[in-house]
Amino acid sequence: MSATEIREAMLALTRRLRRQRPRHYLTPSQMQILGDIERCGGASAPVDLATMQGVRIQSLTSNLNALETEGLVTRSPDPGDRRRLIIRITAGGIELVAADREQRDEWLASAMSTELTQLERDVLNLAAPILWKLARRPESGEPLDFPPRSEEI
Repeated sequence: MSATEIREAMLALTRRLRRQRPRHYLTPSQMQILGDIERCGGASAPVDLATMQGVRIQSLTSNLNALETEGLVTRSPDPGDRRRLIIRITAGGIELVAADREQRDEWLASAMSTELTQLERDVLNLAAPILWKLARRPESGEPLDFPPRSEEI
């Protein structure tokens, strides 16, 4: 299988999983921000969120404002550097992220169970850490700071 085929298959699966999201009022970008904050232990600086998403801080501002208005995140000064802000996910944000992930995980587990053989499921389980390794590959020589997955701990 070529790199093009793998990329196209991963993109197709990603698009399919996006369609499995629960219906709610948030944009995919807002959900990504919530998920990133949750994966960082529930708090993150805007500059770190922008780096994870590959965008400028200014691009996050309207989404962070909307998330704060909805009560899904809070902003507060960093206790170690009062010039910096820390964005924290609220209990409501955590619940929304959990419901979103659960619905997509249920769809994927069901699809894997009904569409794949045991051998194919085993191969996918072996491939997941390899895909994470590729996802962490830096563009500029510096490793990206994705939090470790539970399987890697």
